[in-house]
Amino acid sequence: MIRSVVRGFGAALPKRVLTNAELESMVDTSDEWIVQRTGIHQRYIAGEGETTASLGEAAARAALDKAGLTAADIDVIIVATSTPDNTFPATAVNIQNRLGMHHGFAFDVQAVCSGFVYAVTTADAYIRGGLAKRVLVIGAETFSRILDWTDRTTCVLFGDGAGAIVLEAADGAGTNQDRGVLTAQLRSDGAHREKLYVDGGPSTTGTVGHLRMEGREVFKHAVGMITDVIVSAFDATGFAAEDIDWLVPHQANKRIIDGSARKLGIPLEKVVVTVDLHGNTSAASIPLALAAAAGDGRIKEGDLVLLEAMGGGFTWGAVLLRW
Repeated sequence: MIRSVVRGFGAALPKRVLTNAELESMVDTSDEWIVQRTGIHQRYIAGEGETTASLGEAAARAALDKAGLTAADIDVIIVATSTPDNTFPATAVNIQNRLGMHHGFAFDVQAVCSGFVYAVTTADAYIRGGLAKRVLVIGAETFSRILDWTDRTTCVLFGDGAGAIVLEAADGAGTNQDRGVLTAQLRSDGAHREKLYVDGGPSTTGTVGHLRMEGREVFKHAVGMITDVIVSAFDATGFAAEDIDWLVPHQANKRIIDGSARKLGIPLEKVVVTVDLHGNTSAASIPLALAAAAGDGRIKEGDLVLLEAMGGGFTWGAVLLRW
């Protein structure tokens, strides 16, 4: 059985750090309020010359270096983003060109904060189907460019950054002891569109628009939806919460992360948390957290790793893999 195994990982962050203390001088908020409600202490904000593509390229190069590969070894590039450099072409082909890659193909996936989970699932399907041997999967965002900096309920939450992994085809025995992606569970429900959306677009307003969110509604649905796909992942593999070595959740809100872990019975010491340093970086948050935990040695080869996310739409999903 062909499995999609993580060969390398990488991350990239903008130069500028924006602290809660600085936000206090911009909008009516406080460090205490932000930390209590979200767990966020700071976030990174893209500056002049820093874009989704440039951050994605940097993360991709780091992942390739870690894997001991070059762009010539990659068959497909998939970029998860809601903040592309241009309406078209895809940010993925921009990164493909920046990497000097002129073969294969590249495209974007748009599922907001669930984008990286969707992209990994898509890459796994290409690899298992024999259409690609190696896929570069990138989550990259510059959400600061779509924030209303006068809206204190949203501008304190989000940050910019990028993370990437290289997935490579490997022979597996077809058991749950195989390395690689073991199962993926995806969901969406467009009935929740107006709870988290951007109020602009080429076909409606002709503008980029700003992010709008009904925070309480999102919070109300988040834990239940996340639990749903994780339970489905357990059902598909026969694993249970006690088998998980690391939970790497979308980094939206520390209270949502803690609530989901408690409901599932996963100890908090097994949860990778970077929301305090990065804020919510949407599709970039899971690969940034993966790079942090694998980079410092917490996530080791053979570990059972659970990824989960929920984003605007609503979209939500989970991937269970052995590192």
